[in-house]
Amino acid sequence: MNVKHFDVVIAGGAMAGASLAIALDTLSRQGLKVAVVEAVKPQLDSHPGYDARCIALSLGTTALLETVGIWQTLRPEATAISDIHVSDRGHAGIVRLSAHQQAVDALGYVIELADAGRVFHQHLTDCQQVTMYCPSSIVAIERQQQSVTLSLSTGEQIASSLLVTADGALSGCCDMLGIERQEHDFEQVAIIANVTTSEPHQGRAFERFTPYGPVALLPMSEGRSSLVWCIKPEHQQQVMNWSDSEFLAELQQAFGWRLGAMVKTGQRASYPLLLRQAKRITTHRVAVVGNAAQTLHPIAGQGFNLGLRDVMTLAEEIVTAYQQHGDIGGTAMLSRYRQRRQPDRQATVNMTAGLVGLFANDCLPLVAGRNLGLMAMSVVDTLKAPLVRRAMGQVER
Repeated sequence: MNVKHFDVVIAGGAMAGASLAIALDTLSRQGLKVAVVEAVKPQLDSHPGYDARCIALSLGTTALLETVGIWQTLRPEATAISDIHVSDRGHAGIVRLSAHQQAVDALGYVIELADAGRVFHQHLTDCQQVTMYCPSSIVAIERQQQSVTLSLSTGEQIASSLLVTADGALSGCCDMLGIERQEHDFEQVAIIANVTTSEPHQGRAFERFTPYGPVALLPMSEGRSSLVWCIKPEHQQQVMNWSDSEFLAELQQAFGWRLGAMVKTGQRASYPLLLRQAKRITTHRVAVVGNAAQTLHPIAGQGFNLGLRDVMTLAEEIVTAYQQHGDIGGTAMLSRYRQRRQPDRQATVNMTAGLVGLFANDCLPLVAGRNLGLMAMSVVDTLKAPLVRRAMGQVER
């Protein structure tokens, strides 16, 4: 069988995989031959309209995307976050973060996944050294000392020095390679929908903690806000069965009136909230990135931002090895990637899981302690600084 050879094969062509392919092409100045294997053909001619799902990009993420030429195209599609408002329902503690205070244009941005997908796909198409296998999936992986050979669902075989698994939270490649994942069930369900409020959001994002879990609203285009409402699993069916008017009334009670009345909601979706982490992010001739490496609770909007830091760090290490005529899939490169990513991954996972535990607990000493903490943060900048840096994605990697 004719086996095509590449420098790097990426399993998964969604945002993490596409970002990596574009970064490798740009940083190596088209010196690396890259293949992307993606199972789902993009639906570029349709847009979900009012019900479009979205993703939050931190300021640090936009800076990384700018270095590889993507942000310039994404920016016109994005809604700027001018303020972040964090509060605890029924208690006095409030923290406000503002772009003006931080002397930046925005704390971050919100972009619809349909728009992001179109932009990333166009950039991938423009990369002449990137070959797309789509729709296709990897069905078998065979590793040799110097390379890895992949069998595709189309019957083709391809080989490379390095396989990167970017194929999502339940990575099929990780399963085939025996890379185990550990899971922690937060015992919460996320209800997601887009809503319209009577008062304009003016670029404000809200995170409001309730006894049932956090309610987050992110500013979107056309006056919409993207809602993530975390509830207990036993309430999932009831919430999904509410009429739109019942849903808006209950959401109003949970969130309050900071954006006026809740006047419209789109379709609701729900999913259970788990922390998933791959037990290893490197193995022989394999690196793991994005949701395949870790899937986080959405409480602080860190998921894609952490995943992109994986991607850009790996791209830098691969290109450095290539420029130094080293082995781009070898032990030394993989070891540098793993060591660079470990502190940021662990700190972000700990912060996210810690916030969930802290704010989901109504034990009186904890309630008092966290509200004193929020009030202290609101007046003491040095206490607020770590939260600001991670919210803005300005962290070491």
